[in-house]
Formats: sequence, structure tokens, C-alpha cells
Amino acid sequence: MLKRLLSASQFGLLALIAVGFLPQMAHGDEAASAWEKGPKAEVRLIAATTAVGELEAIPLGIEVKLQPGWKTYWRSPGDAGIPPQVDFTGSSNVASTEFRWPVPTRFQYYDLETFGYSKEVVFPIDVELERPGEPAMLRARVDMLICDDVCIPHTMNVSLDLPAGPAAPSDHVNVINQYSARVPGDGTGVGLSFEAASFSGSNTNPLLEVAFRGAVPFVNPDLLIEGSEDHAFSRPEFQITDGGMLAIARVSAEDIFGDGAPVDLAAQPVTLTLFDGNRSIETQVTPTPGPLAVDGATMHYVTLLSIVGLALIGGLILNLMPCVLPVLSIKLLSVVSHGGGDPKQVRLGFLATTAGIVVSFLALATLAVGVKAAGLAVGWGIQFQHPVFIIAIVVILTLFAANMWGLFEINLPGQVSDVAVKASGGTSLRGNFFQGAFATLLATPCTAPFLGTSIGFALSRGAIEIYAVFAALGVGMAMPFILVAIFPVLATKLPRPGPWMNWLKKFLALALVATAVWLLSVMGFQVSATAAFVVGALMAAIAVLFAVRRYVTPSMMRAVPAAIVIVIAGAFATPATLSALNLNGDDAPRALASDWRPFDQAAIPQLVAAGNVVFVDVTAEWCITCQVNKRRVLQTGDVAGVLNSSKVIMMRADWTKPNNQIANYLASFNRFGIPFNVIYGPNSPSGIVLPELLSKGAVFAGLEKAGFSADVASAN
Repeated sequence: MLKRLLSASQFGLLALIAVGFLPQMAHGDEAASAWEKGPKAEVRLIAATTAVGELEAIPLGIEVKLQPGWKTYWRSPGDAGIPPQVDFTGSSNVASTEFRWPVPTRFQYYDLETFGYSKEVVFPIDVELERPGEPAMLRARVDMLICDDVCIPHTMNVSLDLPAGPAAPSDHVNVINQYSARVPGDGTGVGLSFEAASFSGSNTNPLLEVAFRGAVPFVNPDLLIEGSEDHAFSRPEFQITDGGMLAIARVSAEDIFGDGAPVDLAAQPVTLTLFDGNRSIETQVTPTPGPLAVDGATMHYVTLLSIVGLALIGGLILNLMPCVLPVLSIKLLSVVSHGGGDPKQVRLGFLATTAGIVVSFLALATLAVGVKAAGLAVGWGIQFQHPVFIIAIVVILTLFAANMWGLFEINLPGQVSDVAVKASGGTSLRGNFFQGAFATLLATPCTAPFLGTSIGFALSRGAIEIYAVFAALGVGMAMPFILVAIFPVLATKLPRPGPWMNWLKKFLALALVATAVWLLSVMGFQVSATAAFVVGALMAAIAVLFAVRRYVTPSMMRAVPAAIVIVIAGAFATPATLSALNLNGDDAPRALASDWRPFDQAAIPQLVAAGNVVFVDVTAEWCITCQVNKRRVLQTGDVAGVLNSSKVIMMRADWTKPNNQIANYLASFNRFGIPFNVIYGPNSPSGIVLPELLSKGAVFAGLEKAGFSADVASAN
């Protein structure tokens, strides 16, 4: 005689008996309540047996049928919803009940993700009897939230009486068994096992990595994570490796309120539910800090190596970006000066420039690690959001240009002039090192292809990844200089220096002046046009002081360095001074072009729900790549015509000044630099991310994928 709850194998045997061998023993009507109908769903209580027999526990099920388009929820509903609740108060001969949850479906509703069931579902319930062998009167109140575009609460009461007598299988044993098999277990019966879980990155947005192994290859796995009620987890990104037998899921976590509060994944266990087709596994673990280790090998570093490769390419491409051109013009002058020179000196000079680039990238990595450890936002090029940094670069460019025009050959206090002289064409190793460092600083407003991916990977992880990726970026950017260091003949075979170099220096100095003017225009947006004009006038005063010093008395000439230092100090003090005097003018946000709306992330779901396509452009005045994208793609005839369609909403997020909302928006896509463009639409409520360097084809393809109804193919 059976004394305990039927196992899954016993269920299966009973099902075979019921449907094949002993149909005369099935009494479906005796093992199910009547259907209770609600506005959008109907519910009934079913049992796996027609009577209690001598079982200590009875397998039951709450069977739910939902109208098309409507759904109900899993135990952890996601961004919205309430899970079903069943109350057996009023029942007799019931000691306890255990409600079990089959694997749910992931639903996407604009920016909301929920987990639940559509069409139909059976929730298995194990009912332990107080007095085995005696009849059971089952009375259940079922409270459910049923949702489509709106949500409707349902409360239904179902009842079922199971008499005493032999526990014959009912017509419902098969469906209860089917949904019981969908309840995740320890994975042993379906060939799944848990391998490891670890986390890395910032304490406000850590990256959780989880590995599972299967006896047969994974096909389409998904992972649901339950942890603290204060934590929200993103949709997992899977890497299937080891011949399809190993699934590694990567999920970012954040505070549910999105206010930057720390997230401690090691503080308490998380429940992991992985499912792939009909197989599933559930386990509760406490993730460990550090890289993900699987079978003694660190799978994390397989990905890291590929990202390092992308960083090398991205750093090399940085040399072609307009940000670096001013420094390259200085380096070009240095290369020309080596014509007919000593190959050893050429090699040392270019190795010093390489060292300047790599050391500067490592310094940026150290800064990023420190900022992340402090829980602050970090991003690529964000130093250009600060006027003091811009003024410092403008001052350096002014000194470079003045020297290249031949306006000074003296040493200023602190050897400022000496550095400028040697960095703008001299042979000092210190000057060559400074060239590399300055090139790195000017490169940071630019985002080259592959750079965004590698930077995003690094800044979302820990110190090891940050240093590895930034070092690779530095080596990639230094590749042309390494090439000349290996083959110095590339420089020594150039024509020997002569009077013609003076004209070349004056011409190349124009690139420095143009860069300084551009930076002052950025400062005009950040602070005020008045501040930019004053700093520009002070830079012009420096050039004048250098120019007139040769026409004054020796005593006055000695005062020129001190005067220049005072002018430079005045430039740094300009923003604060004008602000204190209330001379900065209106501090209101600058107006956008008439066809662009200000960025409003909360409005995007409603706009998409109305059938619109939303094009988001995250940009900044200091981002040269952003300006190139605008002039080369977004403002051209074909693209501009499509974007100005009545069904396309254009939003622009201006990151010229620090803005936490924009920084958090970028981080939600695992991006930390700009340009950044996303297209939302009826077919892509979560957004389609475009490449850093835009093209007409990429924009049209994104619009079409998002659901834009116009014939973009003909425009393309």
C-alpha cells in the first residue's frame, strides 16, 4: 500500500495505466471541481486520484485557463505583477499544503520584464492529510492577478471532495504529472548541474556571472534570479562554450530604486533558476567576488583575451580620430626633424613617446579603479566635462603653438616652456614622453570602433580587467610609434631639416590653435560664452607677451615669465570669478534644434506604445566623434528626411556637463562613453544600439528593425 506522496515515476505509471491499460478506473468528473469563471480566466481544482486511498499526501493541481493575450504571474513576477495565492482555509482533513511553481515564461512589455504564464497552466499542490484513509473536503480560495494592457484581480472559490476508498488514477494525473515535471529541481534527473557563481565590478552595478553544465548541449537557455527585494537583475547574456555543454550567464545588478545605493551580492544567497526547453534546475548560492572559475580554469579570461584584442584594434584606430590630430602634427614635426639623424636617437625618442601613451592609459585605469571604488560614476572622456581640465589643455596648446611660431625660446617657472619646446619638436626623451601623454589626454573625447565595447567591458568589471584593457588600448594607440622605433629608417631617410621646417612648423601650429578654439567653444556651453571669451583673450595675451618681449628692455623681459604665469592663473580663476560676480549670464539649459526633443527616458515607453519610433542621440560638445556623426550622417539629406518623419521622435541627451541621469542610462547598456545612439520601436521596445561611428546603412537598418513603416530600403 502507498503510504507517502506519489513520486514522478509513480505518476507516470499511473498515467499510462489511466490512458492505456485500465481506462475503466478513471473517473475524471469525480476528481475535478467545476470551472469557476472570472472576467478573463477560469479556474478549477483537480486531483491525481479519485479517492484518498491510504495515501499520506494527495497530488492536486490548480488548473488555470486564460483568454488570449492575458497572463498571470510566477512566484517572483519581475518588474510588475502579483503571484497567485491559494488558501485552503475551510478544508477538512488537511494538515498542510505545498504550492509548487512550474518554470515560467519571460514576458517583455516595453521596458518592463515580467515572468509568468499565458494560455493555460497547472500549479501542482501537494496536500498532506491529517488522517490518511479518511475523506478530504478541499475548499480553496484562489486570488490571481490577470494582466494584458490592463490588470484585473480575480478571486475564485473552488471545492472538491475526495472520498475514502482505493486511490485510483484520475483523468488528470497526466496533466498534473506534466506540470510537476516542469517544477525545477536539483537538475540530476535532466542532466543539469550548477558549476559556479561570482561577481565583479562596481558595488553599485556589479556583474554577476553564473555557469551551468549540461549532459547534452544547451539550445536556448534562460536564467531567472531571485535575491534581495532591493536588487534588480538585468536580462542575462549567455556564452555557450565547451561544445555547447557549458552555459555562462552574465547579469548586471543594481539597487531597485536606481539611486546608486551599494549592492552586496555576497551578503545573502540568491536563487538561480535555469531552464532550457523542458529541462530546468534550481539552486540557491552565495556568489563569491572575483572572476568566474569553472573546472579549475578561469573562463572569464577567455572573454578577457578577446576584449583585449578589440582594445588593441580600437587603440590603433584612435590615431585616425580627429581628437589626436593636433598631437600627431607635433609628432610629424618631430619625425621630420630626424631626417638624416641617428637611428639610435630616433628609436629612443619613439620608445619614449610609446611609454608616455601606455603610462597615461595606465594612469587613467588607476583613476577609473579609484572612482569605481568610491562608488562614483566613471566614463570615457568625462574629464572634458570639467572647465578646469579644458583650460589646462588650452594653456598647453597655446604654449605649443607659441613655440612653433618661434615666439619664445626661454624657460618659464616650473619648466613649462621647456616642456613645450621639447614636446613640439625637440629631441628630449622627456619631451617625447610628454607628447605621448598629451596625445592620450586629447584622445579621450573620441570613441573609435571597438573602443566602446572594450571600455564598457572593462568599466563594468574589476581592477584586473580595467588595467588589462587600458594597457591594450595604450599599446594599440602606440603601434605607429612602436613601428618607427623598430624600423627607425622610416624617419632617418626623410629629407634633412632646413629653413623649410620653419614654414611647416607655422602651418602645423594652426591645428593646435583650431583645437584650442574648439575647446573654448565647449567651455562656452559648459560655463558661458563670456568665460570662453575671457580665457581666449588671456591666451591671446600670452602670445602677445611672447611677441613683445624681444622689443622691451632686459629688465622688462625678465618680468615676462612672471606675467605669463599670472595670466595663466587668471585663466584658471575665470569661471569661478565670473560666477562670483554673476557675469556668466543665463545658466538655463541651451535650446536644442527645433527637430530634437530633450532626453526623457520615462516618456519612451509611452511614445513607442503609440506606434512611434524613438531615436536617442547621446552626445556632447567635447565629443568630436559625435560631431562627425551629426555632420556626416544624421544631418545629411536621406537620413535627416527619414528622422524628420512624423512617426520618428528624435531625443538628444547632452552630456557636455556632468549628468547622472545620462550616466546611468549609458551604464544600463553597459556603455561608459559616447557617441551612443539607440533606436526604440514597436519591434524593439528595449532598444537597438547603433555602432559608435554611424553610417546611413546602419541607421536605416536600425529603423527598419525597430518597426519603422516607411520604405527605408528605397532611401538606402
